[in-house]
Amino acid sequence: MVTRRLLLVLAPLMVLALPAAAQDKSIVVSSTTSTQDSGLFGHILPLFKAKTGIEVKVVAQGTGQALDTGRRGDADVVFVHAKPLEEKFLAEGFSLKRYPVMYNDFVLIGPKNDPAGIKGSKDVVAALTAIKAKASPFISRGDNSGTHAAELALWKVANIDIPGADKGPWYKEIGQGMGAALNTAAASEAYVLSDRGTWIAFKNKGDLAIAVEGDKRLFNQYGVMLVNPAKHANVKKELGQQFIDWLVSAEGQKAIADYKIDGEQLFYPNANDPSA
Repeated sequence: MVTRRLLLVLAPLMVLALPAAAQDKSIVVSSTTSTQDSGLFGHILPLFKAKTGIEVKVVAQGTGQALDTGRRGDADVVFVHAKPLEEKFLAEGFSLKRYPVMYNDFVLIGPKNDPAGIKGSKDVVAALTAIKAKASPFISRGDNSGTHAAELALWKVANIDIPGADKGPWYKEIGQGMGAALNTAAASEAYVLSDRGTWIAFKNKGDLAIAVEGDKRLFNQYGVMLVNPAKHANVKKELGQQFIDWLVSAEGQKAIADYKIDGEQLFYPNANDPSA
């Protein structure tokens, strides 16, 4: 009886004494809506968990918001796609290293009746110029995401002041993710810039189709970073680094390459490209 009573007393203390990682073998990854909406995480995260036992909890946001989540220490890892914003995150000391992971590209989507007359073009800047000239409806995510940043950069290359003086009723910002932007474009017969992965996975295409693709300016690189534990002591450094190491390993890179929808590959691994 004494032994049993002793065990009852000691059991809670033994649980408390377990390392935190053993009690909660999970990490939070703040990432873009595209990695979530495309279904990529649904494909690779079970493989990672089966190998390591680590559960990944994803907070899907625009890249700007995802990086801010990392800045607050509310994520262990950030996995995003806007290299200038990622480099700023590094420069501020919120991470110590950025790892390239994979790429795909952006595509300019529009209604099949193509009111701007741009379908089949490989010049996205000329296409945006035509959209503006004809005041064809255009949906912008307007959410400080990687896709939004890419869109604004393209307007700038076209010498069109968006969202400044050249913005008109034809240009609508919705402040939401990629899926919502595509839904809005489908409902309003508008053009929209999308990452290819989300577009392929998108079910409600309606009368939308790819209008412009293949311009080198539509390249879309993804990177991953561990949040600096010196900034936030709660960051799970070892578990987070395990996830990063797996993503850039041969096994993780193969898992990314193997993700396809109807035989079409959504992302192309390039962790071995130091300039990416």
